[in-house]
Amino acid sequence: MSLQDPIGNMLTIIRNGQLSKKDNVIVYHSKIKESITKILFNEGYIKNYSLLFNNKIKKILINLKYFLNKPVINIIKRISKPSLRIYNNYNNLPIIYSNLGTLIISTNLGLLTDKQAYKLKTGGEILCYIF
Repeated sequence: MSLQDPIGNMLTIIRNGQLSKKDNVIVYHSKIKESITKILFNEGYIKNYSLLFNNKIKKILINLKYFLNKPVINIIKRISKPSLRIYNNYNNLPIIYSNLGTLIISTNLGLLTDKQAYKLKTGGEILCYIF
């Protein structure tokens, strides 16, 4: 079985892990997944993450974050999919929950949040949003 959307699969693993109150989830490693995880950590949506090496197979261990026994991530949703790519410039980036949410954008400068992309005046593919 081939995996058609590895980023969507990662987001689903995180969403399901938080719904079932797990402390940690494990996803297979790729550079883009590591960058998304780094953004989630920097924005305060997860506690921590680490890379696991097992027989030349890299994985990412993500420590999920809870506040008052409720998940910190309320909504995590994939926007641009392999079947339908969504691109925007920095002027037309959607506002997520009155700027309380975070967009993750793939640009020519790497993965950026919506606030970073607006400061750097660059647009790109909108991967997902988190609230």
